[in-house]
Amino acid sequence: MEININCDLGEKSKHHSNKHDPDLLEIVNSANIACGFHAGDDQSMSEVIQISKKNGVSIGAHPSFNDPENFGRQRMSLSSSEITKLIIDQYDTLQTIADNYKENVTHIKPHGALNNMACEDIELATTLAKTIKGINKDLIYLVPTGSKMEEAAKKFNMKIACEIFADRNYEDDGNLVSRKKPHALITDPEQAKKHVLNMVKNQALNCHSGKQIPCEIDSVCIHGDNISSLATAKSIKENLIDNGLELKPLNLMEKFN
Repeated sequence: MEININCDLGEKSKHHSNKHDPDLLEIVNSANIACGFHAGDDQSMSEVIQISKKNGVSIGAHPSFNDPENFGRQRMSLSSSEITKLIIDQYDTLQTIADNYKENVTHIKPHGALNNMACEDIELATTLAKTIKGINKDLIYLVPTGSKMEEAAKKFNMKIACEIFADRNYEDDGNLVSRKKPHALITDPEQAKKHVLNMVKNQALNCHSGKQIPCEIDSVCIHGDNISSLATAKSIKENLIDNGLELKPLNLMEKFN
């Protein structure tokens, strides 16, 4: 069975350091690269692309609201044409830089509030799906499993990779537990490792209550904000491999070829 590990990278900003990016790029299979709207700049994009190329990591755009002040985490109300422009501009920025290294952007994963809103709002999810398919029908669309984003993408017959979060708990409706709640995050590496393996093997979300929701899982999102999350990422990867899973970049998974 194949699985992918993805991570948000190149998020250099006043809110976030990208010093762990080189270490993370030795662990993950696919990189979601900040395109300058919530974080990152030409230099950070170039660095992530070069290290990804060296490590056989596939690259994707991580588009966001144009809101560096709030790291793209504040909800905004934009028209569908503004959303379309937002996505295309960020994809183009990253692909232009990737061209310098003869690399292709092979997936897109929206960031922060844009992603959270599209998980709940079918209209926004439809605008995103339509825009991404319009850029290139072969782009892989990385979406939270069970979300409105997955639902909209299926209507457009897109290449869809469904992801789970390694370090987050889920509510009984399949949504992530709000970061405002004390049990939102899973910080114990042992617990995170078991949480991920369980979900991948069973193709089901583990809810905090103990409930399981059947779903498709192609990719595991890890975060690498600090040293302990790096250790967690390593142990999750080793545990998946030890349990017979084959790790691959998104664009090399059999599902998409």
